[in-house]
Amino acid sequence: AAVAMFTGKANCPYYAKAELLADYLQTNLPNFRVHKITQHPDKWEQWLHYICETNGWEHRQSPIIWRELLDRGGKGQLLGGLNDFLEYAQKYYGVTSMMLSEEMLAIAEENLQAHLEIVKEDEEIKSLIKPMQIWITSASVPICYHLIPLLANGEVFGMTTEISIHLLDTEQFKEMLRGIVMEAEDMAFPLLRSISEHTKTDQAFIDADIIIVLDDVLLNLEDQSLENYIREVSEICQVYAPLIEKNAKSEVKVISSGKTFANLKATMLRMYGPSIRPENIIAISTSWESAAKAMLARKLNMNTAGVKDVIVWGNITGSNYIDLSHAKLCGYDCAIRGPPNFQRPLLNMIYDSEWIHSELVSAQSTLSSRVSRGMGMLSAHAVSTVLRYWYHGSPSEEIISVGILSEGQFCIPEGIIFSMPVRLQNGNWEAMTELEINETTQKVLGRLAHELVQEKLVALKEINEMHPYEAE
Repeated sequence: AAVAMFTGKANCPYYAKAELLADYLQTNLPNFRVHKITQHPDKWEQWLHYICETNGWEHRQSPIIWRELLDRGGKGQLLGGLNDFLEYAQKYYGVTSMMLSEEMLAIAEENLQAHLEIVKEDEEIKSLIKPMQIWITSASVPICYHLIPLLANGEVFGMTTEISIHLLDTEQFKEMLRGIVMEAEDMAFPLLRSISEHTKTDQAFIDADIIIVLDDVLLNLEDQSLENYIREVSEICQVYAPLIEKNAKSEVKVISSGKTFANLKATMLRMYGPSIRPENIIAISTSWESAAKAMLARKLNMNTAGVKDVIVWGNITGSNYIDLSHAKLCGYDCAIRGPPNFQRPLLNMIYDSEWIHSELVSAQSTLSSRVSRGMGMLSAHAVSTVLRYWYHGSPSEEIISVGILSEGQFCIPEGIIFSMPVRLQNGNWEAMTELEINETTQKVLGRLAHELVQEKLVALKEINEMHPYEAE
């Protein structure tokens, strides 16, 4: 028995008329079989060109109809379009269609809606089985080496979510990337569907769900001016942002980390990629947060995990402010005891105010050195922690510091990425604007914001000088 193959645009009235006639023939003729392939209107031209080129046919309208001598797979014989099929049905079977134009249009609209629903269902099913696509830029840096096991062990996205990791870097690091890929494959993580290396920038970020930007500049102000380094950062973002818009998924989450210009990278990616959701671009400041908590814990001779709600304000890889005014201690061993979740204000437990006001401030340079010169384990932990919170929510009532786009919260100027206290729930973040900020802190925030605004203005100036058309 021959099989009649019908393909057309979902919203095409001629396709609607042809398929209903075909359904009638299949119902009433024992040896007539139909197979229908409905195409979305946006994909129709591409599909028609492909099928005609493959079979050597000439056909330009919807629908296209052919016969296969074997059930879906035999050699195809082109019948043509609607008129050709009507003539074929009349000639061989004595059947014709009397469908009116209004009916054809109504059915075509129904076909389109049904097709869209089917496509949506298919996408939802595929999303359940398709691995999450994670891209990491500048993947030869040490942080990436530590980050891969944290992403692949199931603790970040859940024990039922498979992931595919894509490592992106320049051609000179290809062998290093290949070594990382082979080692990760040897570790046989159950949830790591695949890991691959990429050195062609134009193919970056395809189907990305998450992009982790680790690019840095080798900062040495004795060799170059700050403006030159800012220009380098801008050029990197100018390459990445359009590719993210073009290749990544519409809801892609972009994370800026690294040792230099974390805030500026996020700001520039937003500027060069205006279609990327602004709330989906963040900068990671939890390295600072963790290091500050550890220093406080050493002072108090307690477990670092018991120090909560230390806030990092401002420029993550520049001038920032470690705020202890909301910090609390859990499980601190002293005369007053309580249940495990019993909290005490940290400032009530450190009686050495001189240490708070001088030692902690001077220690920020030590923290900066440790965070920037570390081997990447702390930064990798910071990225994976924020990702876990982003997808599954941060601990209830606990403060997390994240670099987010300012919309005027805490009187911070709009349009800059600024580290501030947030809570994360249901895939979104929310600035904790209910926190009370004292006058001293507010003055510090003003100074920090001014620095970031100036950094952004320098970047815009450099862009304007290099690419006046794009800057406009």
